[in-house]
Amino acid sequence: MTLDPLYISGVLALGIAAQWLAWRLKLPAIVLLLVFGFALGASGVRPPSDDIIFPFVSLAVGVILFEGGLSLQFRELKETGHVVTRLVTVGLLVTWLATAVAAHWLIGFGWKMSGLLGALLTVSGPTVILPLIRQVRPEKRIGSVIKWEGIVNDPIGAVLAALAFEYIAHGDTVAESAQGLVMTAVVGIVLGVLAATIVIQLHSRFLVPDYLQNAAILSLVVLVFAVSNEIQHESGLVTVTVMGLLLANQPWVRIHHVLEFKENLRVLLLSVLFIVLSSRVEISAAQLAEFGLGGAAFIVAIIVLIRPAAVLLATAGTDLTRNERLLLGWIHPRGIVAAAVASLLATELAKKEEFAGDAEMLVLATFLVIVGTVVVYGLTLGPVARRLGLSREDPQGVLFAGAAPMVREIASALKSEGFQTLLVDTNMENIAAARMAGLPVYYGSIGSERVHNEADLGGIGRMLAMTPNDEINSIAAMEFAERLGSANAYQLAQHESRERHQRVPHHRRGRTLFREGITYDVLADRFEKGHIIKKSTLTEDYTIEDFRAKYPNALILFTVPEKGRLRVAVVGHKLDPRPGKKLVALVEEVEGSGVDLRDTAEKSAALSVKPDDQSVV
Repeated sequence: MTLDPLYISGVLALGIAAQWLAWRLKLPAIVLLLVFGFALGASGVRPPSDDIIFPFVSLAVGVILFEGGLSLQFRELKETGHVVTRLVTVGLLVTWLATAVAAHWLIGFGWKMSGLLGALLTVSGPTVILPLIRQVRPEKRIGSVIKWEGIVNDPIGAVLAALAFEYIAHGDTVAESAQGLVMTAVVGIVLGVLAATIVIQLHSRFLVPDYLQNAAILSLVVLVFAVSNEIQHESGLVTVTVMGLLLANQPWVRIHHVLEFKENLRVLLLSVLFIVLSSRVEISAAQLAEFGLGGAAFIVAIIVLIRPAAVLLATAGTDLTRNERLLLGWIHPRGIVAAAVASLLATELAKKEEFAGDAEMLVLATFLVIVGTVVVYGLTLGPVARRLGLSREDPQGVLFAGAAPMVREIASALKSEGFQTLLVDTNMENIAAARMAGLPVYYGSIGSERVHNEADLGGIGRMLAMTPNDEINSIAAMEFAERLGSANAYQLAQHESRERHQRVPHHRRGRTLFREGITYDVLADRFEKGHIIKKSTLTEDYTIEDFRAKYPNALILFTVPEKGRLRVAVVGHKLDPRPGKKLVALVEEVEGSGVDLRDTAEKSAALSVKPDDQSVV
């Protein structure tokens, strides 16, 4: 079968439809992609021949792992590097052996096929790990461990599966397999370092124009992946992961634009791969019956017994807390690497008469484990993390898009009240000033997925877009409305000078901060005129009226009730300044007031010129 344009366009449409539906239903996208793929296969539509489809699958997996490597930062290993090392060595070995034993006793695989399946199911990967981290927002330390393990063990597990296949299919000895493992590591690391060096040299010498950089890097990724595999089978996965890891951690050239391009490409590749591969799986009633209760017990054993045991043994004696180890033992979903490698190896096994029947069951078992682990972890990880105190059910931290001087002042006021803050900006001068002020920062674009994957968003419950650019503010609000909920995504009012047709539509904006007409320029002008941030507490003796009398032009920013739940002043809701609340307001400095980021002796509340136009929610 050749590549039919209708088939290609149909798969693309189904993939994006599944991604969109998963977003609307708040379900793991992989589950719907697999469902759509199974349905496509059941309808009789068959994918192109293996000779056509598998080279594409192999290259696409390489690109996905390269993008995964780009999300890894060495600084995250400062506290947990030893834990990650033990997880991808001891933990991976325990997972492999225990899964092989379970496959033999629970689903009746022979020992050789059990070893192959065990190796396949050691992998996890960025396609399933990163969305879960983004959804649950665990504490930074344990989140980094989860991400590093999930991405690093992908190429290792794939290589182990390839070596197990060589042992089964071609009778390689243990010594030959060990030699192959060493060669794979050497070739992968050497070519990965070489490829990263080429990119750095070309970009630092400005030998590649901006408009060609994304295409050039993608071409090089595909090239070194293919060359590496030609030199040593399955070493390409190691090569591209090393290449991505080195590019992400070098200080000489910027790669943010490459990251954003790869993020979009990954979504497309992931959608196509899952639908194409799952459409090839022939699921019959007889196969499901053969898998049966033993198969269900196999999936349960992987989730409930094998993963916790592997984590327990790998992290023994480390400084991880009990709850961190428990959470780590409750996350290990399988993804596209397991699906792709299983499909590739099953095709080769099917050519050998003694393994023809096992090949189909290998793919079926792999895909059912993918579905089972993604569903279980996707539905339960959030509640488990909150129960263990590693993710907050009602986080009160504030993410600021922008780190201009006035934003730093506002963030400092909140930080002094005990609220977690994080400032994101692409202006290095602003970032440096914020860091000098003791504020947590992240250098990058607020619209990039890297903010979700790399920044410490544990404890963040609100996003305030306060950049000078209305479009960027709107993009940030829409992006974080999906993650935090639309009620917790805010932005400054649009500039009044803009023509109506140039304004961002209301449905594509966040909630308007503070009061109508409070644009970036208006707020900056107040600070330039000497307005200060003042915090005051209301009591029965010092009411909102008293505060209004003293500060008739005050602008409410936030209030903090006694329970410590931050309230943000927004347009469209009335203010309710009751006694007992602490207020944060921007006021004109009066004699004797001074700049005060501590709680004042006054018992007061803030005011707007039009009190009904602003409130706290």
